[in-house]
Amino acid sequence: MATHQGLAEQLTPARLDRDEGYRMLDLLQDEAAQRAVLPGLEQIAPGYADWIVTALFGGTYLRDGLSLRDRQLVNLAALTAVGGVDPQLSGHVKTALRVGMTRQEVVEVFVHLAPYIGVPKALAGLRVASAALAEVEQETGR
Repeated sequence: MATHQGLAEQLTPARLDRDEGYRMLDLLQDEAAQRAVLPGLEQIAPGYADWIVTALFGGTYLRDGLSLRDRQLVNLAALTAVGGVDPQLSGHVKTALRVGMTRQEVVEVFVHLAPYIGVPKALAGLRVASAALAEVEQETGR
């Protein structure tokens, strides 16, 4: 029987830090965004929400190479290209503001995407972003 011990010795160990994942989640998403997804998910698939937080926020987000702002640019583009993920896209629009992107920069992401992913998907993303930006403005007054 073949083992993967040789391969494991050649690879850089992945960083998976559950506690840091929850700290990162708190930094990036407000309580309302977290409540919109995680508790309901736990009821449907126990442990899955914890895995997501640990693997993404306590793993991928902790890697070197991209700033949190850059990661949000990628998230906005990827979620818009995928389409049909309005709650996640809305949350990432709000997170983009939390990590220092301006409203204009957020809007420009969707304008820039149009020739690459198609005008209908870019418009759909822009509609979600517009609603998310309006929610933030109502909540914060800015």
